[in-house]
Amino acid sequence: MTGGDDRTTVRRVLITIGLVLATLLGLLLVYATRRVLVWGLVAAFFAVALNPAVDWTERRLTRCRRSVATLLVFLLAFGLLGGLTTAIVLPLVRQTAQLADQLPQLIDEVQAGRGPIGGLLHRLHVLDYLRSHRGQLGAYVDRVPQPSITLLMDVASTVVGTITVVVLAYLMVLQAPRIAAGAVPLVPDRHVPRVRRIGRDCARTITGYISGNLLISLICGGLTFLVLVVLGVPYAGVIALIVAITDLIPLVGATLGAVVATGAALIQSTTAAIVTVLFFVVYQQVENHVLQPVILSRTVRLSPLTVLFSILIGVELAGILGALLAIPAAGVVQVVAREVRDQSGQERGPTPADDAAPPVRETP
Repeated sequence: MTGGDDRTTVRRVLITIGLVLATLLGLLLVYATRRVLVWGLVAAFFAVALNPAVDWTERRLTRCRRSVATLLVFLLAFGLLGGLTTAIVLPLVRQTAQLADQLPQLIDEVQAGRGPIGGLLHRLHVLDYLRSHRGQLGAYVDRVPQPSITLLMDVASTVVGTITVVVLAYLMVLQAPRIAAGAVPLVPDRHVPRVRRIGRDCARTITGYISGNLLISLICGGLTFLVLVVLGVPYAGVIALIVAITDLIPLVGATLGAVVATGAALIQSTTAAIVTVLFFVVYQQVENHVLQPVILSRTVRLSPLTVLFSILIGVELAGILGALLAIPAAGVVQVVAREVRDQSGQERGPTPADDAAPPVRETP
C-alpha cells in the first residue's frame, strides 16, 4: 500500500469518527434541550392552527395590521377558554361547598351502610375490610410522602411552560409572513411552488385535525349529557362539558371523562353508575374504531388504519402529548411523501403500458 493510500484511509477514518461524534453531540444537545423543544413543537402546532384565523381577520378587516389581527384572535381564543373554565369551575365550587356541608352526614351514612355509596360498600364487604385492616391502612397513609418542594417546582414548571408556549405561538403567528419570506430565498426558484404547496397542505391537515377532534368531543359531550339527564344525575351539563374536554385526548380521553361521570352517577344511585359505565364502554369502542378513523380520515385525509396506527405509535413514544400530535404528524408526512412521489413521477416522464394489446391483423 502506498503512502497516498494510507493518507486517504486515515482521512476517511477521521471523517467517519468526526461524523459519529457530531451525531452523538447533536443527540446529547437534543436530549438536554428536550423540554424547550417540546414547548416549541406544541407552540408551532397551535400557531399553524390559529394562523388561518389571523389571515382571515387581516383580510376581512380593512386597514387591520397583522399585529392587531393576531391580538384579536388570541384574545378571542382566551375568551372562549376562560368562558369554558368559568362554566366548569363555578358550578364545581358550589357543588364542593354543598358536599362539604353534607360531608358529616355522608360519612355517617357510609359507616352505617346506608345511602347509595354506603349500601354499595356494604354489599361489596369493603367496610368490613377497612375495619379489619385499619392499622395497616393507617401505617400506609403515614408512609405516603407529603407535598414537598418537588411538587411546587413541578407546578411552577407547568405554569412557565404554558406561558412560554402561548408567547411562542403568538410570536410565530405574528412573524409568519416574515418567516415565510425569509425562507423563500433559501429554496431554489424552481422548488418555491412545491414548498408553498407543501406548507399550505400541511396547514390544512393540522386545521382539519383540530376541527375533526372538536367534532368528536362535541358528539361525546352531547351523548353524555343525554344519558346523565335521563338518569337524573345532577349537574349533567357541567359533567358533560368536562367529558367533552377530556375527550380531546385520543384513545384515553373518554376513559378519563368516564371516571368523573361515573363518580357523579354513583352519588345518585348504583343503577345510574352501572348504566353510565356501560354507556362509556360501548361509546369508547365506537369512538376508537368508528368515529375517530372515519371523521379524521375525512378531515386529515388519512386512511382509518393509518389514523389508528398513528395514535398507537404516538402514545407509545410520548404518552398523551404523542397521542395529540400523532395524527397531524402523520398527515404532514403523507403530504411530503405524496409531493415527493408526484415529483419523481414527473421527472421519470410517462411510460408506455406494458399490457398494451397487439395490433389486430386483418385476414384476406
